[in-house]
Amino acid sequence: MAHSHAMPSPMALPGVSKIIAVGSGKGGVGKTTVAVNLAVALSTIGHRVGLVDADIYGPNVPLMMGSKEPPQVGPGNMIEPNVTHGVKTISIGYISPGDKPLMMRGPMLHQIIRQFLQQVNWGELDYLIIDLPPGTGDVALSLVQTVPLSGAVVVSTPSDVALEDARKALEMFAQVNVEVLGIIENMSYFTCPHCHQEVDIFSRGGAERTAKRFNVPFLGSIELIPAIREGGDRGLPVALAGPKSPQAAEFYGVAEKLIERADAAAGAQDIIEIQ
Repeated sequence: MAHSHAMPSPMALPGVSKIIAVGSGKGGVGKTTVAVNLAVALSTIGHRVGLVDADIYGPNVPLMMGSKEPPQVGPGNMIEPNVTHGVKTISIGYISPGDKPLMMRGPMLHQIIRQFLQQVNWGELDYLIIDLPPGTGDVALSLVQTVPLSGAVVVSTPSDVALEDARKALEMFAQVNVEVLGIIENMSYFTCPHCHQEVDIFSRGGAERTAKRFNVPFLGSIELIPAIREGGDRGLPVALAGPKSPQAAEFYGVAEKLIERADAAAGAQDIIEIQ
């Protein structure tokens, strides 16, 4: 790694208003499901949205968005993103499809992240959502060196193990000076289809308590419902059903809160710059 003075300084993407990373401390908490449904929800309520699948080793966005098209390369060697469900999307899964595991080292990884941001023809976007790989590794660092992030969202389940890892993600974002716009509790509770009682499989409320403890906003909880997984498996994210759908409503609630938080963070930034 070069010395700190050689660190590339992040460059804004022309035409892109807010860039938000979605991260988690560990795998298996449904981070990509949340990223995809947030992107679709933001797009459905009228925002221009892009989605970067920065999970280079396990890209699930193509499956969940239901799109396999290899991207076209346009003038100036710019990559044209796929447009699926109204969202402009790029993923390594479009470029090297199939089940071949990708063996990549740090510098290569950094190169791909840079390309996905700077060499894709994003056009005008209100939100660019970036689905990070699980954990707190190189990709997040590459990201903050490449573009100025408006903030990050941390996804966790209510289980103690996931929360412990979510705290690591919070610490990582703090270390690289990225504001955490909020925590989302995924797979929060399950409603029994027979007796309609809510069952707390993973001890609900843990993420909200963690958010309070770390003084980070809580953006909401997403119920554990088969329709969410089925939608992802079929490439039809549940958020496509719209804000009035009981299965999708929570994603829209989270999206609204995220918009509010992102605006507040941007406002605070402006004040700091004015001073």
